[in-house]
Amino acid sequence: MLEDYVVIDLEMTGLNPKTDAILEVAAVRVRAGKPKETFGSLVKTERRLSDKITELTGITEAMTKNAPDANDVMAAYFAFVGEDVLVGHNVIFDYSFLKQWAVNHKFSFERTAVDTLKLARKFLPPEQKKTLEDLCIYFGIPRENGHRALDDAMETARLFDCLQQQFFETDRGQFVPKPLQYKVKKQSPATEFQKKYLKLYASHFHLALPQPLEAMTKSEASRLRDVWFARYGRMPE
Repeated sequence: MLEDYVVIDLEMTGLNPKTDAILEVAAVRVRAGKPKETFGSLVKTERRLSDKITELTGITEAMTKNAPDANDVMAAYFAFVGEDVLVGHNVIFDYSFLKQWAVNHKFSFERTAVDTLKLARKFLPPEQKKTLEDLCIYFGIPRENGHRALDDAMETARLFDCLQQQFFETDRGQFVPKPLQYKVKKQSPATEFQKKYLKLYASHFHLALPQPLEAMTKSEASRLRDVWFARYGRMPE
């Protein structure tokens, strides 16, 4: 039975690690099968949050604007996670954002993991819904603040314990940590030319930028320009 690991959970502005930002990170360090330490923090970002994200998580723009500096939080988070085996619910999703951050900041982040979503799909009836919320109901795990990272990480830790207790002897191989595979490329900041052009374009057509220019990557700036060209046409010379 796996007894030493770190359970992770993140909240983000969206689903794409190339274009979306991390809003909140959390982790639970488990030793000898028991939670021993936790880490949780909001992450500072100037990005605009959709109403859907705020409704889902309860996280507001004011909260993220006043959160601790992103570089400081992420450095502390990676240090907390260390070299441990990861456990998460749909863990590859959270890992993809961590891997993108790591590559953007020029360090390696390769880990093995066990995914509670995959375990639930393997062992539970097909008709049973497999969201973290539904699985907490299934196993009788209390759930108070859904879609807040630390609460979700604690609940995932309890879920993993339930799965191990009930199904480890059924198929031990399913609980063996496996390497996470996710390829990313470094996302470079938008160039000064891109930022200047987007600012002029937005001013000319009276448009609002979807996020601060300083937070944009080169690919995000290019995509936004292309979207605006298709919708509004090119800016007159």
